[in-house]
Amino acid sequence: MDKKIIMWVVIGVLFLVALYLVFQAGSTSTGKSVSSSGKLDTTGWTEDEIMNYEMHGTIPARAGTTSASSGSSGMVGGC
Repeated sequence: MDKKIIMWVVIGVLFLVALYLVFQAGSTSTGKSVSSSGKLDTTGWTEDEIMNYEMHGTIPARAGTTSASSGSSGMVGGC
C-alpha cells in the first residue's frame, strides 16, 4: 500500500514539474525583436534579407538576435 502512495506522489510531482516547464517555456523571451503580432520586426531590412527570412528562415546577423552567441546557426526552422 505504501508503494502505491509513493508512486502516485512521484507521478503527481512529475506532472506538476512538466506543467510548470511548459508554461515557463511558453513565456520566455527569445531575444528577437518580436512585435505584438508575433512576427519579427523587419523595418530596416533589405528586400534580400526579408526574402531570405521568408523563404529560408535565415535571420540577418545585424538583427540583434542572441542566437549567434548561443551557438545556433541563426535559422528559424532550418534543416
